[in-house]
Amino acid sequence: MTTNDAYAALRIKDYRWFIIARVTLTFAIQIQSVIVGWQVYELTHDALSLGMIGLAEAIPYLCVALFAGHVADIINRKKIILYAGSIYLLCALLLFLVSTEFHPILAKFGVYPIFTIIFITGLARGFISPALNAFAAQLVPRHLFGNASTWNSMLWQTAAITGPAFGGLVYGFWGIGQAYFFVIFFSALSWFFFFLIEKKPMPERTKEENIWQSLSTGLKFVFRDQVILGAISLDMIAVFFGGAVSILPIFADKILHTGAEGLGLMRAAPAVGALIMSYVQAHNPLFKNAGRNLLVCVFGFGVTTILFALSENIYLVFSLLMLGGMFDNVSVIIRQTIVQLFTPDEMRGRVSSINGIFVGSSNELGSFESGVAAKLLGLIPSIIFGGSMTIVTVGVTSFVAPKLRSLKM
Repeated sequence: MTTNDAYAALRIKDYRWFIIARVTLTFAIQIQSVIVGWQVYELTHDALSLGMIGLAEAIPYLCVALFAGHVADIINRKKIILYAGSIYLLCALLLFLVSTEFHPILAKFGVYPIFTIIFITGLARGFISPALNAFAAQLVPRHLFGNASTWNSMLWQTAAITGPAFGGLVYGFWGIGQAYFFVIFFSALSWFFFFLIEKKPMPERTKEENIWQSLSTGLKFVFRDQVILGAISLDMIAVFFGGAVSILPIFADKILHTGAEGLGLMRAAPAVGALIMSYVQAHNPLFKNAGRNLLVCVFGFGVTTILFALSENIYLVFSLLMLGGMFDNVSVIIRQTIVQLFTPDEMRGRVSSINGIFVGSSNELGSFESGVAAKLLGLIPSIIFGGSMTIVTVGVTSFVAPKLRSLKM
């Protein structure tokens, strides 16, 4: 899984366009995420409402994900990406309008117009996610999958660092209209870079199947493979319980006593750690004992989550969130590489959609869980509970998935 050239994947022109496009889209999404979170908190001052942001996106995503994976295996993936990217752009424009020119709508209906728009972005994400992951595998040769996953993670984290910080600072100093303008701008820029990538032929299907047979084949493939199922299940439960992104606005306000600027820095901290670790892994891949490293790093993520909950100093909080990002980055790169290597070309869309249901939706459902837990248990106990459940999950996975535990690549 190693290569002498740490920059091999980036030397491929279409993959460079792909990475630039994905980073630009991520930058826009991260700006939008921090704006919407702070905007909803200002309107409601309610932890459950922050959790509802994630639920509003997760429900439509889950509803279309399996079908979208089937679509990504029968329709040109670049075309799907461009159509879904157009919907993202439209939603960014709508958020801008209801927050500026048509702001009386929010005064009359509260946060519901925002949740409606986020619901639509969830539909778009349901289709774009499997298409993106399947399309990426068509852009690089198989022996560079690990290298490509590492650079994808590194540059994605770069956007995840700068996006929240940029969004928080723009919102804090210049207002919501200017902040949403940048979401529109970078969403449009992303669409342009995706357009530049050459169209790739669809992989040949080994047999003719109707939609139900196709979906059934994808599900059976994942649930019969202990390594893939173990890796994505571990990541799903860890993010579901251990992620505390949605309640960071409350932590910033009640514990650290800072505003949108501090929230932006907190949101960026995990990505700083992930960026550092991505660079390390690009030059020194951690695939030799991939299964063991995956379990150790998810365990470390749970521990840092608990320590974060007990911290009240902004510098210590930033450091712990950064360390958690480093642990998470290792698990993400290993999981992505496992899914790419163990999946046949003609099934990448379906397997990616199932992976997205397990892992991608756990971010939004985890946001809802965090909001509910904070409402019922209190802010600090809810974060400690999430970190503890992550640690328990590592122990259970290590026991029930021995093939994953001993995996070497």
